[in-house]
Amino acid sequence: MFQHIKELYAYREMFKNLVLKELRARYKGSILGFLWTFINPLMMLVVYSVVFSFVTRASIEHYPMFLFVGLLPWNYLQTSVMMGNSSIVNNSNLIKKIYFPRVILPLAVVVSNLINYILGLFILIPALFIFKIQLTTALIAFPVVLLVQTILVTALTLLVAAANVYFRDLEHISGVLMMAWFFLTPILFPLSIIPNEAKPYFALNIMAPVVEAYQAIFFYGHFPDFNNLGRMAALFICILFVSYALFQRLQKNFAEEL
Repeated sequence: MFQHIKELYAYREMFKNLVLKELRARYKGSILGFLWTFINPLMMLVVYSVVFSFVTRASIEHYPMFLFVGLLPWNYLQTSVMMGNSSIVNNSNLIKKIYFPRVILPLAVVVSNLINYILGLFILIPALFIFKIQLTTALIAFPVVLLVQTILVTALTLLVAAANVYFRDLEHISGVLMMAWFFLTPILFPLSIIPNEAKPYFALNIMAPVVEAYQAIFFYGHFPDFNNLGRMAALFICILFVSYALFQRLQKNFAEEL
């Protein structure tokens, strides 16, 4: 493991360039360019505010913000996984020409989406003030929750990036699976409205405690359940080790499969 970390450090400039490439490619050819990083979440917020304030009346006060708080980290997860799917396949020419740690390709996807999520906070936080939702000292727990989620995002992105090389249908299947996962995650609704008999099934959703932690910090203004979050962190670290080990094993034949 230490040798792998040392190798990644040696290729840090390449990694940095790949992250910048991912950020530039996202809005390449558009007039506003990188400004879309701020415009996209702003437009999302405006649409949710109009729909749930005038068209559909939600029972939760300030429901657009409740939804927005959960959607931003979900987009971070979903976009990383969907982009990670093709991160190895789309760079087949590079893989066949030169040697470099293949793992930096999906990692660059994760970091670029992490940056986009953090920049989205420049829309979220002013919006919270506009809706008169007070930020509290619970905000100091945000880096912890973000770290826990990033461990999960990294693990899943590594897994799908390697698996898609051998099973190309995964790129299409994962889109359906991510949509189903979205509707089972308490983003559109609070977990409290779920019937008691269904709650054990929703408790199996590993993303639910993460989303609830973000909602606790930004929407409700209190600290998240650190005991539950700690258990999730331990689980995510285990998933990350397994995903990384599988990636290392599968990457040996990437060039041949591509």
